[in-house]
Amino acid sequence: MNDFIYKKSLGQNFLTDLNVLKRIVNSVPIEKNSLVVEIGPGSGNLTKELANVANQVLCYEIDSRLELVLDENLKDYKNVEVIFEDFLKSDIKEDLKNFNYDNLYLVANLPYYITTPIIEKVINSKLNFKYITVMVQKEVGERFNAKPGMREYNSLTVYLNYYFDIKREFIVSRNSFTPKPNVDSMVISLIKKEKLLYLKSEEHFDNLIRDAFRFKRKNIRNNLKNYDLEKIENILKKYNYDLTVRAEDLSLEIFVDISNSLS
Repeated sequence: MNDFIYKKSLGQNFLTDLNVLKRIVNSVPIEKNSLVVEIGPGSGNLTKELANVANQVLCYEIDSRLELVLDENLKDYKNVEVIFEDFLKSDIKEDLKNFNYDNLYLVANLPYYITTPIIEKVINSKLNFKYITVMVQKEVGERFNAKPGMREYNSLTVYLNYYFDIKREFIVSRNSFTPKPNVDSMVISLIKKEKLLYLKSEEHFDNLIRDAFRFKRKNIRNNLKNYDLEKIENILKKYNYDLTVRAEDLSLEIFVDISNSLS
């Protein structure tokens, strides 16, 4: 890797701290007959640790320049397959048909600039990921894990909390990477909920929460003025709120209730 030119446009900051690598893997309760999907293996440091505990590892790497590096670094691991393709353009459902597994996981050091699209793609795939453990920018991790009333609480927080129990694992110093990024990172786990709240329409719910948080300083009356405000107000009254409340103060359950009343 001495001559490798890291691309900022691909968010290439490779994790090199072995203690952190092992700690990430230990955060995931990988069970028997497992398949782990990794996005952006880079030089394969995390891949090797995953391959030591999982039956199979499938990696997606967008940068074909790393093919020789990964071939060399993973040559002793027969349970690893690397697809050199943009994960966001891949047909992951079709790719997984080539594997026989009982337990599916996603573990990755995600490029900061496409963290949200990757997670949305994983959710929309409807694949049964038991655990999604990812390293993200610290600020993004705080949003994922925020509670109503907190500054970091936003539409993505609500969206993720509908599908997952979210666990903050640990902070990773920027000094654990090559090259060193400008910010620290956070490892979080998204643990699939066994039972989801009833929703008439997931698409409507998604649109509703995006609109509710569209302008951070505005209240529900202003952000959702194109919706049926009378119905929304009736739901809010059940929870002792009115239309002057801001979206950041409303819980997941309230948004689900509003969405169902409008769907």
